[in-house]
Amino acid sequence: MNFQNRIDNGLHNDEQVLFLLAEGAVRPLGIPSGKMITDSDNFSFVYLLELEEGYQQLHFTQAVWPLMVDTLTMDADPMLSWKDEIILLPGFKDELTMLIYNIEGNDNYGEAFSSAVEQAFSSILQHTE
Repeated sequence: MNFQNRIDNGLHNDEQVLFLLAEGAVRPLGIPSGKMITDSDNFSFVYLLELEEGYQQLHFTQAVWPLMVDTLTMDADPMLSWKDEIILLPGFKDELTMLIYNIEGNDNYGEAFSSAVEQAFSSILQHTE
C-alpha cells in the first residue's frame, strides 16, 4: 500500500480543522469525492479524491483521530493543507460519522481496529446514544 498521502498531523481553531499532509507526500490530485473508506490493517480512515480513472487516497492515521473527533463537533467540514494549497474535504463529517457507527461493535473490520475506533470516538458514540 502506498502511504505517500498520509495525514498524521493537523491544527484547529474554534471553527475548523486543518489537516496537514505528511512530509514527502505527493500533490493531491483529483476532486474531493465526499467518500471515505477504511484501511483497517493500517488503522486509518481513507478519504478519496476522484481521478478520471479511479481514486487517490488520503490516509488519516490514528495520530489524527483526536482531531477527527474535534471535526465531528464543529459545523464545517475540515480542510487539507499541502504546501501552500488548501483543499476543502466536503462530506468528510457525514462519511466519518457513518463509518464510526458502522464500525462500533462490528468485528468485520478486525477486532483491534474496531476497539481502537470505539475508544477514540467514544465521546461521539456516547453523545448520541
